[in-house]
Amino acid sequence: MGSCAVRERANGPEAVVEKFTELLDDQDYDAAARLTSYPSGASATLKQVFNGLNPGKADYEMTQFINLDGTTGLFSLTAAWDFGENKTWKYDLEGTIRKLSLGWRISWEPTVVMPRLESNRTVKLVRTYAEPPPKVNDIAGAPLMSQQTINVIKLDPTKTGDPVGSSHALSDAIEPVAPLITGDSLLQQLSASQGKPIVAVNLRDGDFAILESRMAAIPGVVMEKQPRLISADRRVWSPMLDALRKVWQDKRDSRAGWGVQLFESDGRFVTQLAGEQGPPTQDIPATMDQRLQRAAEDAVVSYGTPASIVAIQPSSGAVVAVAQNSQASAHGSVAFTGLYPVGGMVELFKNVAALVKNKAPQDVSANDVAEAATVLGIGVDFKVPGLDEVSGRLPTGGRGEQVKQGGAGDSLLASPWGMAIAAAAIARGETPKPMIEIGSPAAVDGELAPLPGNVTDKLRTMLRDASGSPALVSLRRYQDVNAYAATAGSNGWLIATMGDLAFAVHIDDVDSADATARMAARMLQSLASPDDA
Repeated sequence: MGSCAVRERANGPEAVVEKFTELLDDQDYDAAARLTSYPSGASATLKQVFNGLNPGKADYEMTQFINLDGTTGLFSLTAAWDFGENKTWKYDLEGTIRKLSLGWRISWEPTVVMPRLESNRTVKLVRTYAEPPPKVNDIAGAPLMSQQTINVIKLDPTKTGDPVGSSHALSDAIEPVAPLITGDSLLQQLSASQGKPIVAVNLRDGDFAILESRMAAIPGVVMEKQPRLISADRRVWSPMLDALRKVWQDKRDSRAGWGVQLFESDGRFVTQLAGEQGPPTQDIPATMDQRLQRAAEDAVVSYGTPASIVAIQPSSGAVVAVAQNSQASAHGSVAFTGLYPVGGMVELFKNVAALVKNKAPQDVSANDVAEAATVLGIGVDFKVPGLDEVSGRLPTGGRGEQVKQGGAGDSLLASPWGMAIAAAAIARGETPKPMIEIGSPAAVDGELAPLPGNVTDKLRTMLRDASGSPALVSLRRYQDVNAYAATAGSNGWLIATMGDLAFAVHIDDVDSADATARMAARMLQSLASPDDA
């Protein structure tokens, strides 16, 4: 009789409720669901709760049990969720347990584990942001980017019986604003999507208002509205904007609040069950000069092969313009991360090495050149908030290996970003710490020492002397421009300084020795032209 009583207590209603709370704390949703009257439904709901509130930790505890008769009991629970960083949520619950043919089972209702929960609702732990969202301003304080509603136009192959016809009809409908998106390109996306919807184009409200009726009639077209951080001026496009979006998001996240929110099965918001709002985020002061940016864009699109321009303000390290054409963008953010042999530009580094090592330029080694390149910022890891960048990759020749024609010039690689920093170092007399947000310069390992005076003088003389070469004749009409151009196989390079401006130009598959100079001249001409904004 004693052993039967012990077994009864272990399998009795209070013990089942206690076990249920322990399994909830362990997030063992399958085992907890088996203690309910509806295991499959309970398991699905509990799984969603734990996934939706991840990485939260739950602590469920029975606070009261009332045995109504031999077949029914009532219980009360408290629940405490810990989401870290002093984010906690506590609430009370009630439930019923009944004796079934299988034994005592908790009568399943989603409200046994969370208030206002239903089987067709989902719960999520979300970041919450103060309104209005911050703007991104340019170096002059004018609006550069803001959060706006973007209309995402998708093509869902499951909602059309004629994907070929829908693809061509959609490309025709959006042709006024997106002429490069063709029916064939949409079909290629569909073939690679494995039956999932594809994004055809993102439209601003003005364009959407004009095109909506044309798109709505096409089978398979799905239109969604989403908030996006986009440029205030549609003429401004740059891989730098992607980096500023990361800065913007990181700033918002650092000041975000939190919330436990309920949603209907179709995604509609129901209510917030818990949480706190964070403080508003200040507007972000970006370093971009929009007039110079548009001038750089005008220059890079004038060439039919991959081309990019990076411009920096030497006095501050502010990155004022970054442009690359669509041919370059097909290979990624090459202005910041593309690595190309420096070719004839190695003469600059050889002369730095000769002065630092007290050698003749023809006697410096590959390692000497590598060290000289780092003096100008090539190969230095600049940790700029929000920015994925690489300034260069250094050659690994032995210390005694002399730099011959086609040697270190081929093995020393630099990005347009790295070469722009080198140009800024020449103008400033020391390598600046670049930044894309005013007041947030790059972090670097170690110190960036000022260039020796004789090194600065030599480099500036080399740029000044090179400006008189036939290849740079197109730049002579612009005052105070000193530049140095070189090729590396099919790569064309140019670095230049003009007052408190330094920039680098790179063209892939260059067709002439003066191509980079002509592109630089195109930028300066566009900058000098009246702005029709």
